[in-house]
Amino acid sequence: MMTTATTAAALSSQTFTLKSNGLGGLGGQLGIQQYANGMGYNGANQSPQLYWEHAPKGTQCFAVTVYDLDAPTGSGFWHWVVFNIPADIQELPAGAGDPSKRLLPDGAVQSNTDAGIPGYIGAAPNDGPAHRYLITVHALSKKLELDHHASPAIVGFNMHFATLAKASLIVYGQKQ
Repeated sequence: MMTTATTAAALSSQTFTLKSNGLGGLGGQLGIQQYANGMGYNGANQSPQLYWEHAPKGTQCFAVTVYDLDAPTGSGFWHWVVFNIPADIQELPAGAGDPSKRLLPDGAVQSNTDAGIPGYIGAAPNDGPAHRYLITVHALSKKLELDHHASPAIVGFNMHFATLAKASLIVYGQKQ
């Protein structure tokens, strides 16, 4: 009986974690597929495969964001913002950020990036040190009442008040 109680307690306290089969763990590198196809890059402009586990109790849906901490804008650069991913979904396939492929589950919304359009925008780091790309999954307590026209700032503001937990990866990309 003691073993069962201990196991149940251990399972309920597992850490919310984000992983990717294509990017590696913390400190991984972007693959050519995650780079832009333009601006001097020949990437595939493909969002990475992502999966998460151990979401907190009460999660109603998820959001995923990709943010370049080192973009030369003074405020970083949002490469991908997708929210209202149903709570029973725990993985997004590579390329889900391309709206024309329709790889996101029903109900998920891709809002505008800092490029002013919805969907994944590939990395295009300038010359110099590697850029840090923060990829985060947010476990949300409620759906966000926003549409694909919402800016990353508006989505972030609304997520702030609905986030139960978040898990992140930092990966690196550099002009080659």
